[in-house]
Amino acid sequence: MSDVNRTDNVMSQVMREILSGGFIRTVIAIVLGFIVGAIFMIGSNKEFVESLAYIFARPGDAFGAAAAVVGDGYGALFKGSIYNFDADTFEKAVRPITETLRLGAPLIAAGLGIGLTFRVGLFNIGGTGQLIFGMIFATYVATRLELPFVLHMFVALIAGIIGAALLGALVGFLKARTGAHEVILTIMMNYIALYFFTFLMRDPALLQETRASGNPKADAAAESAMFPRLLGDSYSLHWGLIFALIAVVVFWWLMERSTIGFRLRMVGFNPDAARAAGINVEKTYILAMALSAGFVGVAAANQSLGVAVGVTPSAHANIGFDAITVALLGGSSGPGILLAGLLFGAFKAGSPSMQVIGVSPEVLGIVQGAIVLFIAAPPLIRAIFRLPKPQTTNALGEMRRRIFVKGGAK
Repeated sequence: MSDVNRTDNVMSQVMREILSGGFIRTVIAIVLGFIVGAIFMIGSNKEFVESLAYIFARPGDAFGAAAAVVGDGYGALFKGSIYNFDADTFEKAVRPITETLRLGAPLIAAGLGIGLTFRVGLFNIGGTGQLIFGMIFATYVATRLELPFVLHMFVALIAGIIGAALLGALVGFLKARTGAHEVILTIMMNYIALYFFTFLMRDPALLQETRASGNPKADAAAESAMFPRLLGDSYSLHWGLIFALIAVVVFWWLMERSTIGFRLRMVGFNPDAARAAGINVEKTYILAMALSAGFVGVAAANQSLGVAVGVTPSAHANIGFDAITVALLGGSSGPGILLAGLLFGAFKAGSPSMQVIGVSPEVLGIVQGAIVLFIAAPPLIRAIFRLPKPQTTNALGEMRRRIFVKGGAK
């Protein structure tokens, strides 16, 4: 076995262990992440630090300051992402949850794409580049074609999916034909896509009329191509959420009920066994990367068609990288990614409210990082809480039984 294949097998085994953690370990990781965030909030609080000078004389001051900053910080997160009890009207009170849904939608769609490659034993680190390519295609259709209202929107959406899928397929092709590792390929494609996007926006192909400003910016999408608002003009929530939910259903059916999904999972569990069973592993890699990027393309359309202003080079909003966290937290399953995307959407929606009360919004970045750390370190969680190791030894036997008894690979 070559060093490349041996490395791929080791990485696939690690990913299988991460994804087999189950609900309990995920909840524990989230709770620990919030605890880590609370520690940083307490440690950076001025009142708490000052009370340490006389903590033995009046320990209640230190504990009171710690409880106050944590309560205020996470209370602001709740009011900024779920429900604002201090709002004057019901319309304002429920606006936070609509923002959570709006910001969570692209994370859900992109997370599905990244999670698909994890299930196939691949590591798609190129969500940002694929999202940018999807934005290029969606923006071009939305700004340069004239079509009826509903048709224009769907054509732009499909264009975004196709644009992202093409870049993903290219990565899969290069891996299959040359053996290049997909991590290196996707990381480099991120840079290529970003600078290519910026180049296009400095050219009349996508450039806005105000060229003198010097800031590259694409034309705004035509009104006929934009995603309609779901709850009227009072809220920013649009059809991007609907398409993200449809993507969850499609992902679940594809991976859990279709023959294609079975082959993808078979290759992810053991490429050698899949090849021995007659599955073309190389073509499966190409298909997996294309499908993965296609889901990311839904997020790309969300970024291009969900706002009434032209996109800029920063419109990707790091969704491609955040999607890796969402996929890991969600266990690369449709329902799990849906919930994880909403959680991280809540973080994005609630961050400004925390900043208003003086809590650094970077604390939420620490919480996210801590959650991923605990999710990606299964032995650490098992050692702390003495959880049993997940049982996965019968999976290969079940796959072989389905292939050779039921003809699953035909």
